[in-house]
Amino acid sequence: MFLNCLSSHTHMPLLKCNRMLHGYVWVVTYTMRVGLPSVLQVLHTLFLPPPPSIQAKSRGVEEAREKMFSGDKINFTEGRAVLHVALRNRSNTPIHVDGKDVMPEVNGVLNKMKAFCHKVRSGDWKGFSGKAITDVVNIGIGGSDLGPLMVTEALKPYSEGGPNVWFVSNIDGTHLAKTLAQLNPETSLFIIASKTFTTQETITNAESAREWFLKTAKDVSGLPKVKEFGIDTNNMFEFWDWVGGRYSLWSAIGLSIALHIGFENFEQLLSGAHWMDNHFRSTPLEQNVPVLLAVLGIWYINFFQAETHAMLPYDQYMHRFAAYFQQGDMESNGKYITKDGARVGYHTGPIVWGEPGTNGQHAFYQLIHQGTRMIPADFLIPAQSQNPIRDSLHHKILAANFLAQTEALMKGKTSEEARGELVAGGLGGEALDKLLPHKVFEGNKPSNSIVFKKLTPFMLGALVAMYEHKIFVQGVMWDINSYDQWGVELGKQLAKKIEPELKSADEITSHDSSTNGLISFLNQRE
Repeated sequence: MFLNCLSSHTHMPLLKCNRMLHGYVWVVTYTMRVGLPSVLQVLHTLFLPPPPSIQAKSRGVEEAREKMFSGDKINFTEGRAVLHVALRNRSNTPIHVDGKDVMPEVNGVLNKMKAFCHKVRSGDWKGFSGKAITDVVNIGIGGSDLGPLMVTEALKPYSEGGPNVWFVSNIDGTHLAKTLAQLNPETSLFIIASKTFTTQETITNAESAREWFLKTAKDVSGLPKVKEFGIDTNNMFEFWDWVGGRYSLWSAIGLSIALHIGFENFEQLLSGAHWMDNHFRSTPLEQNVPVLLAVLGIWYINFFQAETHAMLPYDQYMHRFAAYFQQGDMESNGKYITKDGARVGYHTGPIVWGEPGTNGQHAFYQLIHQGTRMIPADFLIPAQSQNPIRDSLHHKILAANFLAQTEALMKGKTSEEARGELVAGGLGGEALDKLLPHKVFEGNKPSNSIVFKKLTPFMLGALVAMYEHKIFVQGVMWDINSYDQWGVELGKQLAKKIEPELKSADEITSHDSSTNGLISFLNQRE
């Protein structure tokens, strides 16, 4: 993996460290603008008000990191440990919550997943009519959808021999209807992915899917015995309250991943994340990739008022990567209350967005290059393509664009350079003077270039864990709780109140005038 932070016309190298990643050299190089404090100085002296100067270590990054890995309840608003790292703890080193080692239960669920995956992928697990399973439908939302969807898309090249996977998340009936229209109930298996089994969207979609299944199956007597909702307890896979939804793809929520790519590849995904966990936990802050990424982000957000962060993977298989970290970052660090209950006096989490390259170049890169806002961006690319068609011609063009964009963002184009190009193109006089300002690029736009050998399950696991830990470090430095999500609840509460009103013939007056009017409009057009 190669990480390069480009941010200035003139830049100086700050750090270079070489490590071995499963036999692949992992080189991390940082550059920063001359005349500003180095990344390392920012790391040691973080200027976040109120007071004017605070040591990064005094922000408690190392202490908080150890508390997380040790099972302390760092999710202080909900009184929970934060232990997604235990789910991929391939060393099996004991990790305790309330004095109990969680690893035996973690390994028990993994073994159950492994056995189940083997049965389905081998054809031993049959549908109600005795046919093998060809399609798996994951019904969930948020972390029970975004992670498995992102990973199964990213690792499609490793899915040979596995069932097709489908994902239904939206409560909009169109999502479920269009999915079911492509399925055969005799060969379909449904996963209801829910931490609480109370999420309205998930349960409604699951009930509708069950109705479709029973209706199309017809011979109900041929179906397995069911309890309550209709799921045999033997087919339930446990995970725990110390697993946050947006960090749950490593748990039983990742069952659709394991079914699609095979359990051995799922284990490689876990191993890659565990490797990054070890790097994050043991590497000095000055050479710690998630920490340095976090500090760079804080540098841009809190010193240069950057409001967004673009994630731009130059790999079509990673087309859901930015969407996944929209939740991962924005739901984690979209907070304005500190541990002490005070309102922060500085900006916290950025808006995260992005699309795969080179599509984005023909859509929004104009704003990044010549807009009025600073937009830090992460560019990601594998050195090797999974599909090297035409002697890797496509990938070479892709890589050339990747490198060109990061260089262009850093260097820009001066007025003199633009003038020379226009003159060489035959333009002169007043026409040249009018066009010239539009052809100038200021440059000095920050970006991180993250290059890895190939998008394997191991590498994807490492990349995801890297960003998870970056988010954690930023939350610690901003003194917020990255592991609750109270902002999700208010809209849910109001929706429960509004839902029965959408069935009412009475005039609605219980809301603000705008909402009352919209409810009346919708009711009149049912």
